[in-house]
Amino acid sequence: MNALEATNLYFKRAVKLLQLDSKVERSLLIPFREIKVECTIPRDDGTLSSYVGFRVQHDNSRGPMKGGIRYHPEVELNEVNALAQLMTWKSAVANIPYGGAKGGIGCNPRDLSPTELERLTRVFTQKIHDVIGPNLDIPAPDMGTSAQTMAWILDEYSKFHGYTPGVVTGKPVDLGGSLGREAATGRGVLFATEALLKDHNLSIRDQSFVVQGFGNVGSWASKLIHEQGGKVKAVSDVTGAIKNNAGLDITALTDYVQKTGGVKGFQDAEALDPAALLSEDCDVLIPAALGGVLNAETAKDVRAKFIVEAANHPTDPVADEILEKRGVIILPDIYANCGGVTVSYFEWVQNIQGFPWEEEKVNSNLKKYMERAYTNIKELCNTHNCSPRMGAFTLGVHRVARATLLRGWEA
Repeated sequence: MNALEATNLYFKRAVKLLQLDSKVERSLLIPFREIKVECTIPRDDGTLSSYVGFRVQHDNSRGPMKGGIRYHPEVELNEVNALAQLMTWKSAVANIPYGGAKGGIGCNPRDLSPTELERLTRVFTQKIHDVIGPNLDIPAPDMGTSAQTMAWILDEYSKFHGYTPGVVTGKPVDLGGSLGREAATGRGVLFATEALLKDHNLSIRDQSFVVQGFGNVGSWASKLIHEQGGKVKAVSDVTGAIKNNAGLDITALTDYVQKTGGVKGFQDAEALDPAALLSEDCDVLIPAALGGVLNAETAKDVRAKFIVEAANHPTDPVADEILEKRGVIILPDIYANCGGVTVSYFEWVQNIQGFPWEEEKVNSNLKKYMERAYTNIKELCNTHNCSPRMGAFTLGVHRVARATLLRGWEA
């Protein structure tokens, strides 16, 4: 089951729990707008290359649409559609005034020079500038993109519309970005994990962790968990996987990765088969890499008691059922990784106000939003006697449906 099919499945289950009208269901499911553009750029060697870019704008009933832009070879319309829909529910779960969108370009950023990436970003922005903006659709970094990518989008957009820092979030602080934004998704994972463990009379300090993916989200989550006294036993990235049963020195590992580009070869750990990482013995498993890693084959070997989904759609529905039957508690992606979009909202607010916040204010507000969202999800889990995933989906779908009906749409 691909990401779009899985997302639609959870959506339909939430609709059934909420007993929504079939016309409302159809309205919420169909994207507001799908955009597909060709981006042709001159390469550094003088040749021309063409890439396909997408922007799917799913829903704007609760506010401007919001979502990342990813550069990855596997970017295609179904995946972008699924992620745009997830952003709609995620924004609603966090209770921030956004709808959902997602974008991407089918390319391998590792094969492009910085100047080629800049050209590609600017051409893509030229093709979509009239349908994005601080009151329409606000892109952000995602897989394969960064604050620098957002700076290029801001600059190119401003050529058409004047200086508009609120057109993107996740941009450099020097251009109106927010303090705390880089760590936001990872910090949100920490706060979500704390809320989950507290609900089971546990704490970060008592638990062992395995983190799949040591990119921005995984590395920050690991660092913050380590600082709270949690034992991070194993991590992986594109270069390989490592483990230390006594706990990895995450500070030293972060420095090592910055110098070498990956976790492979870190001296204070032993090498681990990346395929075996998900089945490592631990209390909390944090998938923070690609989607679909927990499936019918891998789910049966998971030994963690809790799974916190830092990645988008890491668990497919079959794996979800297997793990639920085994008593594994899964904190779903539309809640667990909403720290990024929440602090993006804070950044947008700062841009509108023209008044930057101190990092302490950003982080304390993020914690309030994450704790409140967990409480809201838990209430719906109790009401509908359902899993945290369905509690989160039901919460998100309910809020979007309510906003849609309040704005005057008649079923």
